Amino acid sequence: MKRSIAATAFSLVALVCASAFAADGTFKIGIIGATTSHVPAFVKTINNPDGAEIFRNFECVAVYPGGVPDNPDSWDRVERYTQDCVDAGLKVYSTIEEMLLNVDGVLLESVDGRPHLEQVKPVIAAKKPVFIDKPMGGSLKDVLEIFELAREANVPVFSASSLRYVKAYQQMRNDSPIGEIYGADATSPCSINPKHPSLYWYGVHGVESLFTVMGPDCVSVSRTNTPNADVVVGVWKDKKIGTFRGIRKGAAPYSCKVFGKDGVQNVGDYEGYEPLLVEICKFFETGVSPVDEQETINIFAFMTAADMSRKEKGKSVALADAIKAAEDEKRLTVTVTTTPTGQFIWSESDIEKTFDDFHGLRELVEEKLEDYDVVRFVLDNRAGLPVDTILKALEELEDARLANYIY
Repeated sequence: MKRSIAATAFSLVALVCASAFAADGTFKIGIIGATTSHVPAFVKTINNPDGAEIFRNFECVAVYPGGVPDNPDSWDRVERYTQDCVDAGLKVYSTIEEMLLNVDGVLLESVDGRPHLEQVKPVIAAKKPVFIDKPMGGSLKDVLEIFELAREANVPVFSASSLRYVKAYQQMRNDSPIGEIYGADATSPCSINPKHPSLYWYGVHGVESLFTVMGPDCVSVSRTNTPNADVVVGVWKDKKIGTFRGIRKGAAPYSCKVFGKDGVQNVGDYEGYEPLLVEICKFFETGVSPVDEQETINIFAFMTAADMSRKEKGKSVALADAIKAAEDEKRLTVTVTTTPTGQFIWSESDIEKTFDDFHGLRELVEEKLEDYDVVRFVLDNRAGLPVDTILKALEELEDARLANYIY
């Protein structure tokens, strides 16, 4: 019975996605977050008239710039990559909601994972299929909530690193040339951004390549950490071992040594974005993600459990425990709105409080943390307060998590 229900759901989603082509034969793509080099690269590849045949049915037509001021890797790029989009003929929208009226599907590309949950909510409400670039969310709780919202609305969601579609990784996954795989050692760069769980920012690429080879069923991890590197050892349900080495000093290749029944093979030469973009376009056509939801959840549970292991001095942590902790996390999401006169309005369900400076915000966050594990806030700065003022407010709210920034 479950299989027939799932098949019916996929059929309905595929029908919705297919209907998006009806108007003029072109599937119009909107982009959220002009804050990563992926954006101009994706636009150039998809909109190339001489590119892969599948791209001829798709066109990137719109962009919502996004960006968060407390992350230079996001804020310092938005102007440049927005201009790249303008130069490529895309229309710039000041709100996600307005852009959604003019597109058939979405690439959520914000380089900072924290806003992804709030940015994807209007996309799901508008019933648009969405690809969410890495990291899928700013926490495991975010990832779980995104999938739950998409499931409830019957909206297709897909997230993956381009490393997943390296041909050698796909061959190991689907038709191993060295027989049954007993283990793998994956490596990748692993720079850390203080606004994210440590492996989410860049280690996610190497972790995804490890899961591509080993499969989804990792059950526990333990982690050894130094300033220069991380080594995370995962145990899969069939007692096979896979490791991820995240490198912050010295040569840091994308690579994977795979141990099989009939041999050992090094794989992992990076092949660019096109293989991933082909899969994204297929996803838009069919409404079916090529990566199972649970596998993506387990990738983020692996990285979250690795953080838990680090705090426990390398103790083994079960992925199920990391997922349970995320499910049980009590959190409050509020909106903090600036005014032209420099005030801040805290909005929480039927509660609204106005502060003349940052300190009242801080005290309220501390008060809320007595009842909640996490306080998340959307900072609405459409009043246009200077960025320096906003950064001071964010410093004052450091015990809370920035969930989205609107300007």
